[in-house]
Amino acid sequence: MLETINLASIPAFILIMIRVTAFFVTLPLFSYRNVPTQHKIGFSFFIALFMYFTIDVPFILPNGTFVLLLLKEAAVGLAIGLIAYIILAAIQIAGGFIDFQMGFAIANVIDPQTGAQSPLMGQYLYTFALLFLLTVNGHHLMLDGIFYSYQLIPMDGWIPFGEDGIVDYVIQTFNQMFIIAFLMAVPVVGCLFLVDVALGIVARTVPQLNVFVVGLPLKILVAFIILVLSISIYMMLIKNLFETMLETMRSLMQLFGGA
Repeated sequence: MLETINLASIPAFILIMIRVTAFFVTLPLFSYRNVPTQHKIGFSFFIALFMYFTIDVPFILPNGTFVLLLLKEAAVGLAIGLIAYIILAAIQIAGGFIDFQMGFAIANVIDPQTGAQSPLMGQYLYTFALLFLLTVNGHHLMLDGIFYSYQLIPMDGWIPFGEDGIVDYVIQTFNQMFIIAFLMAVPVVGCLFLVDVALGIVARTVPQLNVFVVGLPLKILVAFIILVLSISIYMMLIKNLFETMLETMRSLMQLFGGA
């Protein structure tokens, strides 16, 4: 292998490693804090090495445009990994909607994977989503996306950042994220809304009953029952969420490639 390495292609290898490393900075599951930084760098190096001998590596001179190519490769990796993370953030937003109706909005937990505060139900559903992602080998599909990104975005090509299509697509992705989050939260939020209506009727008909004392534990009980009964529906929504994430990554790479 060492005999086939051309020293003139080392700049191309650096560009490959920059893109792969930038992917792992924002890509879900690979960018989490519980994955040591040394492992991320080593994993990026070996994947870049395999890709160097697999893809068609152009001859690139380290001239004045080389720095711009480095910035372009880093932007590609960061943007595509970030768009995938935005889609998965719909689970956390759905958990925030559910927590607000349950009365858990005041209590957040520290997500050990990202180090940020997250809602209780959001972290609960997000754990199921990550387990489902590993079960269906979704992490392999994300690695495939890194590999096939060079078919859509050439190493020596440029990204049309000035076009409105990329900005519009990112805005549509944000809208789609909130729609998915609303659909995931509808079963629990809808049932808790009916519980609020029922408690309001009880408060008007039986004034002696303190609905504030009865309402909070009742809403928590109803929410947990609905979560248990609708867990299969959540698995279907999470499956569609992963399909949407992969399609979004591919579509963004096509836009970057000018397709």
